[in-house]
Amino acid sequence: MARQMVMVGFLQAQNCTNMPFSWRHPDSRTDTQSADFYQEIGRVLEAGKFHLAFFDDRLAMPDRYGNNHAHTVEYGIRCVKMDPVVVLMAMAMATKRLGVAATCSTTYYEPFHVARLFATVDLMTGGRAAWNVVTSVNDGEAHNVGREEHLPHDLRYDRADEFMHVVLGHWDSWDDDALIVDKKSGRFADPNKVRRLDHVGKFFRSRGPFTVPRSPQGHPVIIQAGQSGRGRRFAGRWGEVIFSGGTANFEFAKRTYAGLKEEAALAGRDPDQMFICAGVTTVVGATRAEAEDKKALLDKLPLEIDALSLLSEGLNFDFASKGMDEPLTDQELASFTGMLTIRDQVISMSGKQNPSIRDFLRHNNRGQTHGAIVGDPKTVADELERMFVERTCDGFVVAATHVPGGYADFVHYVIPELQRRGLYHLDYTGTTLRENLGLPNPRIGAWKKAPLVEATV
Repeated sequence: MARQMVMVGFLQAQNCTNMPFSWRHPDSRTDTQSADFYQEIGRVLEAGKFHLAFFDDRLAMPDRYGNNHAHTVEYGIRCVKMDPVVVLMAMAMATKRLGVAATCSTTYYEPFHVARLFATVDLMTGGRAAWNVVTSVNDGEAHNVGREEHLPHDLRYDRADEFMHVVLGHWDSWDDDALIVDKKSGRFADPNKVRRLDHVGKFFRSRGPFTVPRSPQGHPVIIQAGQSGRGRRFAGRWGEVIFSGGTANFEFAKRTYAGLKEEAALAGRDPDQMFICAGVTTVVGATRAEAEDKKALLDKLPLEIDALSLLSEGLNFDFASKGMDEPLTDQELASFTGMLTIRDQVISMSGKQNPSIRDFLRHNNRGQTHGAIVGDPKTVADELERMFVERTCDGFVVAATHVPGGYADFVHYVIPELQRRGLYHLDYTGTTLRENLGLPNPRIGAWKKAPLVEATV
């Protein structure tokens, strides 16, 4: 079969989409704390044959800007953050084939807890679950769970490598055929096919035996989004669906794609069993003029504080501490500890070794509308096809400008055009997420060839 796109809907269990202005859109639903809100989104995405509905998450509202949460609450900048696993279960019960995924941090949860949580979701959805592995972003999250500060960047990934060994070890502790459930003999399961993990490592100890049998797809799909050098090594080793940064720089996106595939090969994996999905925002209408009218409305919604708040959160640096046009010093740039790819991208695109806050606003689209693909179905599909065919990605993480309309427009206008071109499937091919992605069920112990990475600090 010819290569086809993977499609992911980008969600957050909060008062807005990843775009903080979305709640201000006149057509946005405002009942974002209701189950029906997420169930409608799920039905829209499933109608478009999306592979996944993915919930991003943070363990703190954005309050790094000015070290105060007042602006976050006043302007609705992702200030409501519910538990995404609970929310995705409401969506899962309203759908039958759509995969469901959520973020859960290796820095602030225990491996056994995460293993049991997502294995249970996988069983309850008939094998449609995925876990987005993150190491978290900033000090605000650390403070909410009783820590003084966020762990250093590379140490977080060293710790996360061992975390993966524990989680996957627990997921592998039941054989696929361990269950017997024979009422006549009284035997529920074969004890020879259920093992204790007995893990003792640098960061974790976890005994087992694990308490959740394997699902129809073996275990949840692993999602990752590491973009730094250390993050790419982690993604290449563990990730099955990789979220890549935006596509503002086409050549940079191609290099990123090739680099991630190479990391998978270096880890002894088949690069074709890892799908790299680029983040995109689309504004589409029946005609170019209609799409431009929609974009004109969207352009009125963002506030400067939206971007400043999200940049401060993402880079773990208080952007209120500098003048807008004052260059950031080498020391300040080095102090960024969050999404370092944002810093590196702005330096590259601005051509300045010491960019200003205004440069960050200009060359990064966090909280803003620039960078969206705008046009009629053919125009949008042309751009997605170019990105896909020229190997900047294997699919897309679609972010909605407003809900449910942003997703509904994409499904109504863009999906049929991609299907007509043979770039996107006409229907789901199976019942589990792995079947629909074309991923094989994981073999017991296949991951064990990966050595633990020693902590660097």
